[in-house]
Amino acid sequence: MSREIRPATYADVPGILDIYNDAVLHTTATYDYDPDTLEGRTAWFAGHIEQDLPVFVAVDANGQVVGWSSLSTFRARPGYRFTVENSVYVAASHRGQGIGRLLLPPLISAARERGKHVIMAGIDAESEASLRLHAAFGFVQVAYMKEVGFKFDRWLDVIFMQLLL
Repeated sequence: MSREIRPATYADVPGILDIYNDAVLHTTATYDYDPDTLEGRTAWFAGHIEQDLPVFVAVDANGQVVGWSSLSTFRARPGYRFTVENSVYVAASHRGQGIGRLLLPPLISAARERGKHVIMAGIDAESEASLRLHAAFGFVQVAYMKEVGFKFDRWLDVIFMQLLL
């Protein structure tokens, strides 16, 4: 199946929104409870452009967004300016097809190009696929935080992994 990985555009925001909202409603990949709006996700995208933080999409042969990835600010204080946090989301119908493995490398390259020193990944401890994906690219576990999240009526643990660039 043909897939293209490329920088996202405003035209991709509805597809990014659909994938994110599905994750909000059905997974612990995000600890958000409420789906985002098109206006909210457009503002999120505009903020990434303004801050020179990349967003990539995976599109299928029909041009449909089937996954996306981004770098975001890790912490707002200036001492953290060389550290970013990554996100990788894949449409439910396309999980397990290697799309995450296609979306992570451009983030790593983009972080290096921007002079970043560390990429952090906060991952739900039960998300074995995401933990394996990050480990495959050299991320190592640096923290295990018990019961810091709450979603779907249960406490959730978070693992932080990091990649030193």
